[in-house]
Amino acid sequence: MRAYNFCAGPAALPTAVLEKAQAELLDWHGKGLSIMEMSHRSKDYVAVAEKAEADLRKLMNIPENYKVLFLQGGASLQFSAIPLNLLGKNSKADYIHTGIWSEKATQEAQRYGDIHIVEAGTTIEGKLAISEQSTWDLSDDAAYVHYADNETIGGIQFANIPETNKPLVSDLSSSILSAPLDVSKFGLIYAGAQKNIGPAGLTLVIVRDDLLDQAKPEIPSLLKYGAQAKNDSMVNTPATYAWYLSGLVFEWLLEQGGVDAMHKTNLEKSKLLYGYIDSSDFYNNPIAVQNRSIMNVPFTLADAALDKLFLKEAEENHLLNLAGHRSVGGMRASIYNAVPLEGVQALVNFMDDFAQRNG
Repeated sequence: MRAYNFCAGPAALPTAVLEKAQAELLDWHGKGLSIMEMSHRSKDYVAVAEKAEADLRKLMNIPENYKVLFLQGGASLQFSAIPLNLLGKNSKADYIHTGIWSEKATQEAQRYGDIHIVEAGTTIEGKLAISEQSTWDLSDDAAYVHYADNETIGGIQFANIPETNKPLVSDLSSSILSAPLDVSKFGLIYAGAQKNIGPAGLTLVIVRDDLLDQAKPEIPSLLKYGAQAKNDSMVNTPATYAWYLSGLVFEWLLEQGGVDAMHKTNLEKSKLLYGYIDSSDFYNNPIAVQNRSIMNVPFTLADAALDKLFLKEAEENHLLNLAGHRSVGGMRASIYNAVPLEGVQALVNFMDDFAQRNG
């Protein structure tokens, strides 16, 4: 029996994808070898890579004037790559601060340019929230504006895409493919794969063509978006197996009805879980309703002394990885695309039973 995995990343993968990968592991399409053993420049593997990109473009309706890059180093490497690529002609950028990941991105960018921090975190009736854009101090001369759409650790998410006449850059690691998105509103989107895309080891970068020539000339060629775009993300050997598995996930998403269908299910899952938490005196969510993440749901118990027992019993009930991030504590259920509605219902049933026995 497979457990329900609520890990924030590396996260759950669709069972159907894992089964297909398992069936193809030793002998990919009758070739007599695993795709892990295949040259990334072979005709067969290039076809796999090209199909993965085509399926992603279809899922996200990515315009033709955007390049899709399949890179390595995690989203954290992009914290450096973005300023190195986009601050070559203008050393100033705005970074909107809403949580731990936007802070990490800011700290790294400060190594390479004049970074203006836009504080957008606030509280509403004791709940964490994102302030109205009208209160933000955005610069007139920024090369770009950066924000983290969904703070995985804090469980806080933007209700709307920020409006700006500068290239908008967003970390979508934990929200990509969870809801429809107008890619044309962005200059650059990046996302670590290990949440809603595929296994760890791959990072997606979707970048508008006009931003490919902004790089500082001295940066490493592996970090240059222009070089990666010119070489189809193969300046060096890419993360071939992670790329292949991500392609299988894209196929699966299309089979489910695409991003619109997944968004509908994601709303059902989040409504179910938040609805139960709000109805209970035993559990609490710290985020204002309008900024609640539909992917990462943090919650606390009325008595923190029960945390260890909750996690122990949850695991015994095949509900895994519910501990909150070490920096904030409490609990966190990450309900990405691959987590089924049945898994969230099982979690709610367990939470209710635990509350009745320990409340």
